[in-house]
Amino acid sequence: MHKSARLLVPDPCPMACMKNYLLPILGIFLAYYYYSADEEFKPEMLQGKKVIVTGASKGIGKEMAYHLAKMGAHVMVTARSEEALKKIVSDCLKYGAASAHYIAGTMEDMTFAEQFIAKAGKILGGLDMLILNHITSATMEPFAGDIHFVRRSMEVNYISYVVMSMAALPMLKQSNGSIVVVSSMAGKMASPLVAPYSASKFALDGFFSSIRTEYSVAKVNVSITLCILGLIDTDSAMKAVSGILNAEAAPKKDCALEIIKGGALRQEEVYYGKLGWASLLLKNPGRRILEFLSLRNYNMEKFINN
Repeated sequence: MHKSARLLVPDPCPMACMKNYLLPILGIFLAYYYYSADEEFKPEMLQGKKVIVTGASKGIGKEMAYHLAKMGAHVMVTARSEEALKKIVSDCLKYGAASAHYIAGTMEDMTFAEQFIAKAGKILGGLDMLILNHITSATMEPFAGDIHFVRRSMEVNYISYVVMSMAALPMLKQSNGSIVVVSSMAGKMASPLVAPYSASKFALDGFFSSIRTEYSVAKVNVSITLCILGLIDTDSAMKAVSGILNAEAAPKKDCALEIIKGGALRQEEVYYGKLGWASLLLKNPGRRILEFLSLRNYNMEKFINN
């Protein structure tokens, strides 16, 4: 009788586990579902907004500049080719941009990267959205130990992004603005033949996802959107994959629009490419759960109070 009574005593562990773990996890999935729901994008969201687009002389960057112009934004573009930028600025004004400007330079020079933001902010009179899109040129081939190229890839594709976003942060805080980081599926999964490029894209995810969490905890109202792109039909991408990669490319014009939409809607991540199921696999809900649970172990109040 005593043994049976003991067996009927409820074990407190399931309730404690549910309270400490299952309910927060359920909350994560509900929040994920809510924030992943389709929100309505309206071109007017960009009207009069002050936007910087890097890597804007061709490809996706050029298409983004044209979309923004048609939406009535103030557009500032940068790239290495001054002649190409002049043409794009002229086109942007024809398309209806509130204003259009350019500053030419190379993102291999961190001093230029930082000074560009200051000059652009002065010309525009502030900043609402920073779209970081530039990359260094690369070919698809097995890595053969070229450390110089690894360093250049990290500096242009990653370090300059950090430099520019931190330089722009005071202006973005004032406008409750957005940072849009153009990345790649190669920054979410192992990708042969592009190891230095892939490393730089993984770095973008690590850095910007981490500071997004810091901003959320510290109530910094600057959104960070990481754009995960598949193969896009830019001239440089098509040339690089020719005869090497058998995959269908998505249109750059549509891609550019999706990037702008994601930034305007302040989405955490945007996935775009021909492989529609890839986003479901790459979103990695397990990582999101671990990030949420691990955050509870940090004494973030110490830094917020300071």
